Amino acid sequence: MRSGQREAEGTPGEDVRFRVLGPLEVRRHGVDRAPSTPKVLQLLAVLLMRPGRMVHIDTLIRELWSDNPPRTVRATLHTYVHHLRRCLDAKQPAKDPDEMLITRQSGYALQIDPAWVDVHDFGVLQHVGDDRRARGDHAGAADSYRAALDLWSGAPLANLYCGPILSAYRTELAELRRNVLHLRIEAEIAGGHHRELIGELHGLATDSPLDEALHGQLMRALGRSGRRSDAMTVYRGLRSRLAGELGVEPCDEIQLLHRALITEGSHH
Repeated sequence: MRSGQREAEGTPGEDVRFRVLGPLEVRRHGVDRAPSTPKVLQLLAVLLMRPGRMVHIDTLIRELWSDNPPRTVRATLHTYVHHLRRCLDAKQPAKDPDEMLITRQSGYALQIDPAWVDVHDFGVLQHVGDDRRARGDHAGAADSYRAALDLWSGAPLANLYCGPILSAYRTELAELRRNVLHLRIEAEIAGGHHRELIGELHGLATDSPLDEALHGQLMRALGRSGRRSDAMTVYRGLRSRLAGELGVEPCDEIQLLHRALITEGSHH
């Protein structure tokens, strides 16, 4: 980070880090010591969504068992909390686990600094990138966005089953990553690196054949590189897929790009 990471790693819990931008991990001195029991890992993931804040017991029950909780649901949940406390105790013996995982009448709270979770670092780096982009520092913005993306090690929470709460959170995290990827590419295009982006954008567009934003970036990169006919081919392919699979036309921004390519061609 760079600055955000240095601040986060300067906390008293610098030897313990929680990762959700990929498989859920509890890193201590470089070693993953996450709980091995699936439900305990799932419980930890929900608590990590709101570090330092109380999570209602009904939220935990819904995530762990959806609409089919066992008759002894509260006792079972208490057992999982006990196992998680033992795990946290092993991870950070200098801190009382009863102080780290606090029981409230209506739920539980994981009393950790949000900066111990990698998604916090991701947000700090995005914010730095946004500030640089607003100042017209395209290269600096691209560097910050790239550093944010480098924090990812795979699909979010990839090593656990996600119920309704975590499924929504996983979708939210994936969308955050997609947005920062888009911003990084925009910064690089603005910085004049359109030619270098073409190969990457072709791969991304192939992986996300209905993603209009990615296809628009690919069309612009091709157009700026003097490959207008290739950009038109990308447009036709996108339009055909959107019509065939969703029954819609490309969005206004893509259609404006297309018209600009036609106009440019008529001037040659």
